[in-house]
Amino acid sequence: MEIPPKSGSGFIRHIFPSTTKKTGGQEGNKPGSDMNVTEITVRTALVRSGIPGVDYGINPYLGCGHGCLYCYAAFMTRYSRHHASFRWGTFVEAKVNIVRVLRDELSRKRKTGSVMLSTVCDPYQPAERRYELTRGCLEALRESGWGFDILTRSPLVTRDINILKNAPGVSVGFTIPTDDDSVRKILEPNAPSIQSRLDALRKLRDGGIDTWAFIGPMLPMNPAGLCEALDPLVNHVLIDRLNYRSKVEGLFRKHAWEYALTDRYSLDTGKVLLRLFGGKADSVSSSP
Repeated sequence: MEIPPKSGSGFIRHIFPSTTKKTGGQEGNKPGSDMNVTEITVRTALVRSGIPGVDYGINPYLGCGHGCLYCYAAFMTRYSRHHASFRWGTFVEAKVNIVRVLRDELSRKRKTGSVMLSTVCDPYQPAERRYELTRGCLEALRESGWGFDILTRSPLVTRDINILKNAPGVSVGFTIPTDDDSVRKILEPNAPSIQSRLDALRKLRDGGIDTWAFIGPMLPMNPAGLCEALDPLVNHVLIDRLNYRSKVEGLFRKHAWEYALTDRYSLDTGKVLLRLFGGKADSVSSSP
């Protein structure tokens, strides 16, 4: 996921102090794919956030199996004790004690707060099917009366709709940076399809969950098509530019998407999206 590092943008980076215990393992995102999965323990679950309206961030995993090629969070490899030399998207470290740590932290808080899951990983990446760490964190937050916001690319979030419906102050957002799944297949090869994300948003909205979308980064797209698909499914939209262009410049040129690397594309596409979505859309950047 690409989330800009500016404070006040609605998102912020977090680094979690941890102790580690390696057990190893392999878990593929798709048949035939390899994913190095390691279990670690952490000392902290809640980390203070600079996001307006969000008090803390929680990342149940270090690393992300979706491996989006433009992802800013690749810098997190340097904080791994087991995968510092690995390519982003080929490893995941599951923080297997994070639910217990979170429950302990919540029990010592004098007042409730709000939380975002997650800021440097996808809380519903493939490893979540096995470990259910995000689900455990949500249960702990709900039982303590804390609200939370979720940002994901995975329809796996609908598994936890029973928790979401009974928790205070909940919203679920999906990152949907293009309407073109052929673009998604190249830049987000291990992430769920665009249609599956739209279907999940519809299921959540039908279940009474507050839903939103993050159109970031703005990849090659048909803005009108994306708006037509998203508008009935979300209450709010955040829009952002491609902030780390050097990561994907070669791929963009290979596929004749050079235009999408320009400031003009960001500005024009952002303006079109803001107009199409009307009052429900905001730009993360000072100018799209």
